[in-house]
Amino acid sequence: LAFASCANEDVAQNPTNPNEDNDKNLTTFVAGDETKTRTSLDYNSSDFSWEKDDYIYVKDDDGVLRKSTNAPTSKVAAFKYKVPGKFTASSSYKVYYLGKNSNGSQVTISTNQRQTAPDNTEHFGIAGDYGTATATKITGTQQFKFELEHQPAYLVFQPYTSNTVLHDCYLTKVEVTSDNDIAEKYTVNPTTGALVASTVTNGNKIVLTTRDWTSSSSSYYNGFPLTNSAASVTTNGAYMVIKPGTHTLKVRYWVKDVATNVEGTITKTLAQETYKPNTYYDMTASLDVKNYDGDHYYMWDAEQQYWYGYEWTKNLATGVGQPTLQAYSSSNYPKSNSDPRYYNTSYPGYGIGNPATHTSCKDLPNVNEMTWYAAKGDPRLDLDELWTTMGHLYKGGMWFKKKAYISGYSSNTAVDGIDRRTYGGVNSWSASATLPSAADAGKYFYLPALGQYDASGKLGNVGDTGFYWSSSANPHDRTEAYALTFHGAGIFVLYKWRAYGCRVDGFE
Repeated sequence: LAFASCANEDVAQNPTNPNEDNDKNLTTFVAGDETKTRTSLDYNSSDFSWEKDDYIYVKDDDGVLRKSTNAPTSKVAAFKYKVPGKFTASSSYKVYYLGKNSNGSQVTISTNQRQTAPDNTEHFGIAGDYGTATATKITGTQQFKFELEHQPAYLVFQPYTSNTVLHDCYLTKVEVTSDNDIAEKYTVNPTTGALVASTVTNGNKIVLTTRDWTSSSSSYYNGFPLTNSAASVTTNGAYMVIKPGTHTLKVRYWVKDVATNVEGTITKTLAQETYKPNTYYDMTASLDVKNYDGDHYYMWDAEQQYWYGYEWTKNLATGVGQPTLQAYSSSNYPKSNSDPRYYNTSYPGYGIGNPATHTSCKDLPNVNEMTWYAAKGDPRLDLDELWTTMGHLYKGGMWFKKKAYISGYSSNTAVDGIDRRTYGGVNSWSASATLPSAADAGKYFYLPALGQYDASGKLGNVGDTGFYWSSSANPHDRTEAYALTFHGAGIFVLYKWRAYGCRVDGFE
């Protein structure tokens, strides 16, 4: 996150002929000259342009907020506004630009913004851009000049990626959530002329859509391209209008592979920053999805990983090496305890604790700890976060609180007060569908739904279900061990056959 440039405007200059266009019923308010621009941002010059249907409002001698009778019909660098009302009692008047979603006395920074082409800010007026100025009289005329100062802050998203999988994808929207409101409604106080803020519903989240769906032939019908490996505002620059202030922002970039119809998110959580009015901020982001290797599937407490010697990276033939696609299998799975990839077969007896002893599982959370994650770890279902494994793109997983933030967390007893390491028993819980807030994001860790290998070497449930071993065996059965699994909004701490290839990583 970097401060880029101030967007102040050196707007008002004396016109070439200050006496032209005077009208006895209308007062001229001069905005800009031929070298300056006003209300849509030019990123390279930091200037703004007046756009079609940009009206201004001026408070007259009677205290009435008057709307200009004219507005530009196209993008221009300067414009002379005609305003009805009386403007003879003072040498200066308050001017308001209230954007295109105004009712004449208020403006709202929208929670839903839309940009139809990269590096284009014509949507600012609809998104909730607004500005104020003091217009001062031009000596010897009944004209006034003003210098508009925009009041929102502007985020300039510039995603890029070196991931070749993502080069074939499109940016479809940018979702920003904050620890406080970034959308706002402002009303002009009729007495003081001040802009008074009031909150809007769900003002802590703004979604900027980056598609032109008006025509299927549009170059941006699917979204903005992600073909660039370095920041390029012309390739996919996306602009968002937000309320200025001190915010902690979480940005979710929505990316879609149109060939497979997979659409998901890549999340960036930013440090707290003060976003100043009339200023734009470069939000460059290297987009890369988290890659999870294929080396952390194990039979329970095995000495070696499930596909040791047959890893998918060896590019062995189908049916020989590690399967990387759903429902594919290989004959080279571990079959007996003479194979170091085979599960730990120890069983000390009924009701006796049986912890893992090998590197693969001995340091994993035990069954008691797993229940604390499931019941008190505030699990949050996330169906959209993108990730890759073994060369393929997937999405789906679960957020859990880190153990440091789980009150009462204990390795000696489960959440119900029972030591499940010797007592046994299974249980289930439900997850919330609400993602962690921007303020709390650092308290959570993410587990992807990486699926499993069954006891015959077949891969399944990737992107659908997560299977994660604990360090505890079932105290009542010599062939089972405890695992935490999740599917949809359901979370389970249950027994699994030790011969399954589940994950042995991820917990914090």
